[in-house]
Amino acid sequence: MKAAVLLLVLLKSLIHYPQFLGDAQDEETLHRMELRAMQLELERIQMEREAEQLVLKQMQLMLFLLLLAVTVLLVLVVVLCLMGCKRSLRREEYEDENSGANEEEIRNGDTNEEFDVGYAEDEDDANKEEDNNDEGNVEEVGIVAENGENNVENRVVNEAVNAENYDLALPTYERPNDFDDNVGRILLERIQWPVQDLKKGCEWTMNLMDNYAHYFGYVLSNSFYPVLQRAIGVGSAFEGWSPCEQDVVYRVLIPMTPPRGHSFHLELDSAEQRQGRNFRVRVQLECTCSKEQQAEKMLCFLHHPEEELRSNQDPSLLDTLCTHSYLDVQKTAHWFSQLVRAIWPVLPQSHNWHLMLLPSRRSCQFQVTNGIEIFRIEMLFGVRRGDSDIFVSSQPREAYTQSTAWPETYAVAEMKFFEHIAEQAPHDSLHLNCLQFFTRLVLGFSFSTYSMKTIVMHLLTVVPVSQWRRRNFLQRLVDIINGLHLSVREKLLDHFSVGNQMLPQVIRLPPDVQQAPPYNLFHHLAEDPAAYSQAINEYQVLQKKFKRIVRGEQ
Repeated sequence: MKAAVLLLVLLKSLIHYPQFLGDAQDEETLHRMELRAMQLELERIQMEREAEQLVLKQMQLMLFLLLLAVTVLLVLVVVLCLMGCKRSLRREEYEDENSGANEEEIRNGDTNEEFDVGYAEDEDDANKEEDNNDEGNVEEVGIVAENGENNVENRVVNEAVNAENYDLALPTYERPNDFDDNVGRILLERIQWPVQDLKKGCEWTMNLMDNYAHYFGYVLSNSFYPVLQRAIGVGSAFEGWSPCEQDVVYRVLIPMTPPRGHSFHLELDSAEQRQGRNFRVRVQLECTCSKEQQAEKMLCFLHHPEEELRSNQDPSLLDTLCTHSYLDVQKTAHWFSQLVRAIWPVLPQSHNWHLMLLPSRRSCQFQVTNGIEIFRIEMLFGVRRGDSDIFVSSQPREAYTQSTAWPETYAVAEMKFFEHIAEQAPHDSLHLNCLQFFTRLVLGFSFSTYSMKTIVMHLLTVVPVSQWRRRNFLQRLVDIINGLHLSVREKLLDHFSVGNQMLPQVIRLPPDVQQAPPYNLFHHLAEDPAAYSQAINEYQVLQKKFKRIVRGEQ
């Protein structure tokens, strides 16, 4: 029994107090566990620190965004307050100026309630339009600042805000109209404008042409050369703009009518013509055997013997300026230049000015100078199509034009269009400045000045002339360069006069011109892939140049 108890005690002691394999191995295990615990503790501390830094950065970012939002809000509030103050001041000035008149009308019983209501509605509409223009101004400049580049409006708007803050300190009569007006003023100051006085040059040229016309009628009265009518100013100078600062050409068109015993008949050239049409002027002899014409002692070219005609009468137009019964441009230009040279000494201008003829095969070009001023003048001649504003003229269209070809010209119709716009536009309209800017901007590029002129003329038929003032200057410039971009991308730019149903009624077109489909000035881009690629590349360069000018980085 004792042995069993002893065995049980021994077994229990083995269970409760087991023996380890070795002390060395136990110490190594404890050391590893301690190292592992320390490593985990360090990692935990590092993670806590990183979490704290992340939370701190997020708090700093939120604080920065909050401050930025508050700053932007304050700037917007200040700008809106300034604009509101200016409008309130203008409204108070208007009410003060008209309060006396209104009180007198009320006392006299002449107040028109319907007019007051209409005026209030018009004023609300005007305010809404100004608000829309203010809201759209940022979008306008944003169009220029595309492709991820720095916004163009940053400098313009900042300068305009500074200018507006400064303007509040000025007397009321010296303050600009509004914020958009300041933007337009800044842009106008950045652009270098030509200094020539086109109006003075045009007046001097037309005075010279009137003197010439008087002697033309006297010298040619009994001849059988074309009858020269009063000159018509055409081209950029007479339209009010010029692509060049110097060497401005004052171009005039002199209409010609047939002399006695002759008639003109316009024949359309059947050859395919993409950029306009060419005509030939066929000269035909007419019978002059009537009593009235015989009283003028004129022999009939058709019914009198050739020997009698040769002895007693000057040769017909067919024998002088024609080639195969068609009026020859080069012969006409040579005759006309000789006539201009011969008449010059008897003109009043010859006393103080010097005339120098310039070489030209299809027109009469000359230069006059008095030692201080120089005027370069080109005299074209043409035949009117019926009673319209379309002529066939001596001005060439291609590099080489046949001597009997008279291209159809729309210069008179386009000049009348600009005259019509000038009659409707306010005195401070900048449509000519926009055209002047872009025709000079494209110099050196493949885009012609006529293409830019066409884009501007199309815009003038769509955008009212009242929206071409200084406060709209930036938007109109953006419209024009966007119009060029669209035309290049679509490879399409319609001619302005041919087939245009939106022309003013003051412009008279022949039925075939009015009803014809407009031809494409950019047709070469659709036919030549290399020309299209070049146009795209040049537009990108032109757009960057435009942005630099708007930013003031000329």
